[in-house]
Amino acid sequence: MRHAVVLITTSYPRFPGDGVGSFMEPIAKGLVARGHAVHVVAPWHPAVMRGAVEDGVHFHFFKYAPTASLSVFGYAIGLQADTALKPAAWAVAPLAVVSGWRTARRVAAQITATVIHAHWVIPGGVLGALARGRRPLVVSAHGSDVFVAERVGLARQAARAVLRRAAWVTACSDDLRQRAVALGAPPDRIETVPYGVDTTRFAPNAVARQAVRARLGVGETPLVVAAGRLVSKKGFEYLVDAAAALHRRHPAIRVAIAGEGDLAGELAARAAGTPALLFLGRQDQDEIARLAAAADVVVVPSVRDAAGNVDGLPNIALEAMATATPVVATRVGGLPQAIEDGVSGRLVPEKDAGALASAIAALVEDPAAARALGAAGRRRVERDFTWTAVAGRFEAAYDRARGTT
Repeated sequence: MRHAVVLITTSYPRFPGDGVGSFMEPIAKGLVARGHAVHVVAPWHPAVMRGAVEDGVHFHFFKYAPTASLSVFGYAIGLQADTALKPAAWAVAPLAVVSGWRTARRVAAQITATVIHAHWVIPGGVLGALARGRRPLVVSAHGSDVFVAERVGLARQAARAVLRRAAWVTACSDDLRQRAVALGAPPDRIETVPYGVDTTRFAPNAVARQAVRARLGVGETPLVVAAGRLVSKKGFEYLVDAAAALHRRHPAIRVAIAGEGDLAGELAARAAGTPALLFLGRQDQDEIARLAAAADVVVVPSVRDAAGNVDGLPNIALEAMATATPVVATRVGGLPQAIEDGVSGRLVPEKDAGALASAIAALVEDPAAARALGAAGRRRVERDFTWTAVAGRFEAAYDRARGTT
């Protein structure tokens, strides 16, 4: 059936190419392509540059803070190193919850919504639970939300209430699904729905490869790329240490890390004296696609950090696979679901710089094997991780949710 969807989220690309909440945009557009009416409810932010309607997606950004400088709810800017809320975010959270709830409720009434789809159990699920009325609620867990609920008593109580009221729950990895069940999600009303990839944007690209390498000044030097927010769970410190080992083995090699975050200064200090490393800062999604296509290897060194936080399924893993660039990743979170070691990529133990360096070096030293892994990764994405397939699974979740209410 055709649905009118209120899609509640605390992160969405604020402008075309923004990397924040990048997976939310293809979810919304994919649902529109399947004939559903999609209305996004999200916090306002000074960087938002969206029209009222774009590509069939309707936007409703709610304001909640007295000044623009206090608009720190969502978009990952309210998190300290991705593990704790900053004081300013705590201060404005009640205002944001009230404003978001009222906006979602108003939009749902205006469009005669058939389903509320809330992303991130905390806080999106709370907004959805408050705004849904008699409508079915679908909740999608993404990682940091479940982590906060596992660690903070008040958040855990809220998450349990949301998950028990949800008609259907999705998680982006099996690991996250199991943790959501432990928090209270009904085992018979939850499924794993991994992220997808835009296989047109993320694809082999010889022109981009040449242009990026020329801009970085690396020519045909072996180039290793990683991308993500500079926070503990991304494990970039182990890649920095691996780069030092790689430099000793291959003096010409370059390791480029794209991203910004709270650990930028600490990582730069750790990398001092390692000429192999290039810190590129924040890059938009199109540039991430070009970097992945230009690389000889893409590394996803995710870890379960000291606080216990771990990625659900990092977007960059699937995006790099789609460019047919071989991926070296760690065996944490949803990565083993996407990558079969030795077939569609390489998996190594987490927090092991030596294992990272060895796996990267092996691919650099055997281009034929690297090409085979990259091609297999591209095929895996085309078969199992398209946004079209993801939209279809969410559509089915809405239908099931309607049947449970």
